Amino acid sequence: MASHFYGTACGGVAGRLLRERLLLTWPDLSRMTVLGLGFTGPYLQAWQGQAARCIAAVPAHLGVARWPANGPNLACAVDETALPFPDLYFDRIVLVHGLEAAENARGLLREIWRVLRDDGRLLVVAPNRVGLWAHLESTPFGYGQPYSPGQIGRLLQGSLFRVERRDFALYLPPTGFSPVLRSAQVWERVGRWLAPQFAGVTLTEAVKDAYAVLPLSRARARRLVLSQAA
Repeated sequence: MASHFYGTACGGVAGRLLRERLLLTWPDLSRMTVLGLGFTGPYLQAWQGQAARCIAAVPAHLGVARWPANGPNLACAVDETALPFPDLYFDRIVLVHGLEAAENARGLLREIWRVLRDDGRLLVVAPNRVGLWAHLESTPFGYGQPYSPGQIGRLLQGSLFRVERRDFALYLPPTGFSPVLRSAQVWERVGRWLAPQFAGVTLTEAVKDAYAVLPLSRARARRLVLSQAA
């Protein structure tokens, strides 16, 4: 479904718009190790030329597609609750078409926490519950479980992450109608200004919550030391 969608005119424009928002969040991943989870080929190419390594991991129940189209294959099928990577291996992890399709969302996030470096960052892209894209099955964003920004925040918090930043994308309607696609940038600017909460997808950047994994007494002591130092 996803591979076919990104081969269409609508999918090409949607991929470009979303890729632009990802690059605004992470403009420079030089010398970093990057993992794409879900269906991320159209987005990993944004950093392929600068990152030290990019890997596209697709949960086995979604099927796997070769990536990139040219050169050595860097895609693999994985068990979303038992990722085949060492602890603390990745500097950045981007999750697209992954959370909403996950059979075990909390198990997936636990594995992401394990393989992400302590100073690493996670970027979750998910269909917005109130957006139009989540309600049309003509795109991969219309399958699985859509989320509100608050639901994603609570899910991440429960998985020992702390939300650092939120963003939105895809305000144009999910259509192949050429005049709409040609005015995609206008739709994005106007939608962001008039009704940001109705975007097609949400982007949530998170980091590991160090306090969440400390015993309560140690966490309180650490906060006290930091407040005294300040």
